[in-house]
This record gives sequence, structure tokens and C-alpha cells, in this order.
Amino acid sequence: MSKISAPHWLFASAILGSSLLSGCAAPPRTPLAGATQQIKSSAPVEPYRSAAEIIEAAPASDWRPLEVDRLLVMQLAAGTVVLELAPQFAPKHVENLKLLVQKGYFDGLAIVRSQDNFVVQWGDPNAGTEQRRSLGQASAKLAPEFERPIGDLSFTRLPDADGFAPEVGFSEGFPVGRDPSTNTTWIAHCYGVLGAGRDTASDSGNGAELYVVSGHAPRQLDRNISVVGRVVLGMEWLSTRVRGPAPMGFYTDASLRTPIQAVRLASELPIEAQPALEALRTDSASFTALIEARRNRRDSWYKRPAGHIDLCNVPLPVRAKPRPN
Repeated sequence: MSKISAPHWLFASAILGSSLLSGCAAPPRTPLAGATQQIKSSAPVEPYRSAAEIIEAAPASDWRPLEVDRLLVMQLAAGTVVLELAPQFAPKHVENLKLLVQKGYFDGLAIVRSQDNFVVQWGDPNAGTEQRRSLGQASAKLAPEFERPIGDLSFTRLPDADGFAPEVGFSEGFPVGRDPSTNTTWIAHCYGVLGAGRDTASDSGNGAELYVVSGHAPRQLDRNISVVGRVVLGMEWLSTRVRGPAPMGFYTDASLRTPIQAVRLASELPIEAQPALEALRTDSASFTALIEARRNRRDSWYKRPAGHIDLCNVPLPVRAKPRPN
């Protein structure tokens, strides 16, 4: 884990392949509470359709609108980053993060770290010093939310083996690990996942320091950090930040930090400025077909289909919600 200057903050260092495509509006469709379905790897069926073709042909019912009260909009000079929050998995951290955002806590702060093949991180460069920014009404410490009971969360299970969890798949639109023997589930550290940095103490994370996975999925972090969401748009503005020096990627030269112009709850923006996005439902037939197309690529370039797919290699498509005619 990592330190930032003098303070003793350690910041921990799948979207996850999102794409913006055109299509039809998507009426919401609620899965059965606690429903579990199994995605099965089947024999190839002709004609083969690519992932892009499957996404393009997905009917409106296979898409879900992203709720604006669960979206954060981060404005950088280079572009806009939209993040979907996960209150189902970390409700206290999400609530605390919303308090920080409503206070304007992140406005004028910076991206302070970009570690190659690991994470991009932002927060207060003066955290842990007398010059640190006030948290306002937000809590300085929170009980960890590294995992949660399976409860009534829907679950679409992958049949593929995983080295980090007895079961893996997708729940509430997020890539997850699951252990039925302990009745626990958690968001996996896939590319684009958003986590709350913490110190050594489990309760030291509060959402004031955030990171996004920008490299190969560091699944060893699963169940060690409270995951609060994922990037759904604008990941390129984070993944292309200049890399900081070894070993942790923190910028020792302050001029390399990327200023954050503002972070807002999408629901508090003017209607015309609110992002209108929708995601492919992970319990849909189109998503099942998409996984199989990626598991067994049969386009002309691939000579040997893998017959396997890793949880963090499954794309979770997001597109602009088509506007009514």
C-alpha cells in the first residue's frame, strides 16, 4: 500500500470496457429479488456475432437507465468522468461521499497519483497535515464495508473458474465475487472500479481519498477495501494521466498533478447537464450472448477460441440513452 508525503494515509491501490453506442430507449426492468441465474458456455451457434454486433442489436428491454442520484460527475480540464455509485454494497461510504460532494470537498483538489498498471488516485494533497481540507459534516472514520451479506441481491453467475472467489458473476450491474458458505458477496477489483482509500486501520477510509483501478485487475485487494462504484464514462481521462515515479506513483512534482475542477451529484445538476446513460442489463439475454462471444471468439482473426473468460475481461457496456423523437 502507499503513503502520501508526511501523513500516514495509505491509499489502496472491470467498464470496464464501456462503450457509447446508439439505440432505443430502455424502460426499467426489475429482476426478482435474490434471483440467481447461470450463464452457460454453449456450443457455437452460427452465424457468429461479434460483441459489437450483439450490443448494437440488443433490444430496449435489455438496457437499464443509470439513475442520476447514483451518478457522480467529475470535471477535469481534459474532459468529464461519470461514476456510478454502489450503495447496495457500501451504503455508509456512499452516503459519506455524497456529503463530501455536496459540500464541494473535491473542487480544486487534484489527482495525486498514477501508478503504472495499478491505480489513479485523487484527494487532498495536504491530507494528514494542519492544512488539510475540512470534511464538514462527513465522518472521518467509517466501519469497513469490504463485503456484505448476499441477501436479496440478484446474481448472474459465470461458469468459469476463478482464483479469488468460489463464485463470480454480476450483481446489480457490478462484477462481484461471492462465497455462499459465508453468505458474503463483494465487488471485484476490475478495471474502472472505484474504491475508498484507507490507512492500515480498517475504519480509516471515508471516501475523501478515492482511487480507480487503471491496470490489470488487482484482485488481491478484494475484501480489503470498501468499493463504492465504477467509472461508466470518461475512463480515458484517468487512465492516460502521466505516470508518477516509482514505487507508488505519487507525484513528487506538484506540477504533474491534475486539478479537479468540480465533482457534483448528477441529480443536482441542471436537467440539461445531467448525463443520460443506460447500461446493458447483466441479467439479459444480450449480456449472456455477449459473454459467450467473448469467451469463444470465432471471427476470422482468432484461430483458437479460448473457451474461458475472466470476470474482469467481461465488458459492461454503457451507452448514451437515446433521446425521444
